[in-house]
Amino acid sequence: MAAEAATVALRRLKEALPPERLLLDPGERLAYGYDNSRRVAMPDAVVLAESVAEVQLAVDLCRTHGLPLVARGRGTNTTGATVPIHGGLVLSLERMSRVLRVSPGDRLLECEAGALNGDVQREAARHGLFWAPDPTSAAYSTVGGNLACGAGGPRAVKYGTARDNVLGLRAIAGTGTAIRTGCYTTKGVVGYDLTRLLIGSEGTLAVITQAALKLLPAPETTRTLRAAYRDVEAAAAAVARLMAQPETPASLEFLDADAVQLAQAHRDCGLPPDCGALLLIDCDGSHAGIAAVVAAVSAAAAGEGLIDLRAARSEAEAEDLWAARKALSPALRKLAPKKVNEDVAVPVTRLPELIHGVGALSRQHGIRIVCFGHAGNGNIHVNLLADPDDPAQMAVIEPCLHAVFRLVLSLDGTLSGEHGVGIDKRAFVAWEIDAQTLSMMQAVKRSFDPAGILNPGKALPAAPT
Repeated sequence: MAAEAATVALRRLKEALPPERLLLDPGERLAYGYDNSRRVAMPDAVVLAESVAEVQLAVDLCRTHGLPLVARGRGTNTTGATVPIHGGLVLSLERMSRVLRVSPGDRLLECEAGALNGDVQREAARHGLFWAPDPTSAAYSTVGGNLACGAGGPRAVKYGTARDNVLGLRAIAGTGTAIRTGCYTTKGVVGYDLTRLLIGSEGTLAVITQAALKLLPAPETTRTLRAAYRDVEAAAAAVARLMAQPETPASLEFLDADAVQLAQAHRDCGLPPDCGALLLIDCDGSHAGIAAVVAAVSAAAAGEGLIDLRAARSEAEAEDLWAARKALSPALRKLAPKKVNEDVAVPVTRLPELIHGVGALSRQHGIRIVCFGHAGNGNIHVNLLADPDDPAQMAVIEPCLHAVFRLVLSLDGTLSGEHGVGIDKRAFVAWEIDAQTLSMMQAVKRSFDPAGILNPGKALPAAPT
């Protein structure tokens, strides 16, 4: 913060907030200076807001005095999107965590931005409903954070991502203006769709304070299948078959050979020793119809390269399979201190080309690459593993990453399926989006945030001066 501006802004905040909700001590501020990307930057102050009025005050003060403002939930994102790289004020919405109302007949739940995904799911479940986004961090990530990065999760293949499951928002733009987007109905075409614009914008356009979530009826039953294949090419081809038939799996996860070994090490699932790739498939539906769904999915999973197809024999066994899958990211971090995790996505029919191409790049650069993820969306987590103490590996990891990105774009893919851009991919956005389109996006940013205070240095490249 510029010293004079900081002094004035902090004086106003001290007048408006109790001392326990304006954090100035370095130790307390540091806790809000990092996220799951493991990047750290010290904010100059932290506000723990408890009302929309306090959010609006913080935005107004930062706009008036030209101070950076970074809104955050619980900091679970992996791209550095909530790291205050320019200092300034961190605005935490973790205390704005209420579920405000549920209307089961309208399949609607309204909540504050700081409500935990897990709390929303529990409240919805009381009425036989659920909210579709189910990121791995659901137990401790906030709805506002899920919306800011456009979260998805395994069941997005059937039920969609955050953008598909929100009816409307309340937010404070960078101008300090309170806005309301969307409506309370699943149909509505009046005005521009600002709801979908704000979702995935990583807090660069407005601070989301409240959301009206679209709920879905919970399926009566779920069956988990595991399909083991000889190699990744066979598994990738099976994904294309599975997504081309009418019975859409509730989730469709892919693990390559290295990921299979790590999952086995976490929890022995009795996989064949020659398993070169695995699909983990959930089928859901009614008790009366689930057998037909499982039969259709099983038929599509069968084909060249399949070596074992079986259903989980119990709910506990299904939970074991999913626990092994969800343990992969932390297991990889332990395995390789320098882990680069990219959540690229390609059209499902191009998935075999992606997996084949990544394997070739791994061999070319001498970098171990582990792939797993949400195959039904073509959304694969490509994990480049390197030893920070090995200069040869560190010298090639960046060229290898760039080659992975070029490969993805050559397959009509995108550089981020659900993690967002944050700091990590900002430099590569122009690889995917042409200059004219970027210019239009930057004009939208200026309209919402003319002073450029909201989460500066994230998501979009800087506009030309």
